[in-house]
Amino acid sequence: MSDDADEIPRPVPSPCVRNCCLDHDNVCMGCYRTLTEICAWHEAPDDEKVEILLRCRSRYCQRHRAV
Repeated sequence: MSDDADEIPRPVPSPCVRNCCLDHDNVCMGCYRTLTEICAWHEAPDDEKVEILLRCRSRYCQRHRAV
């Protein structure tokens, strides 16, 4: 796991920003979680939530670099 995970508070808060709109890859344009990650969020342990958040950050960076 990346050192960035140390910056994430526990319990891990939801990244939802109430701007839910899925793109053609089923990724939310508001929080950058996949539909699968959104559905799994409430049952996921904190370690898994941290991994989801790190993937969201990566997706965000990839999309905003390409713009």
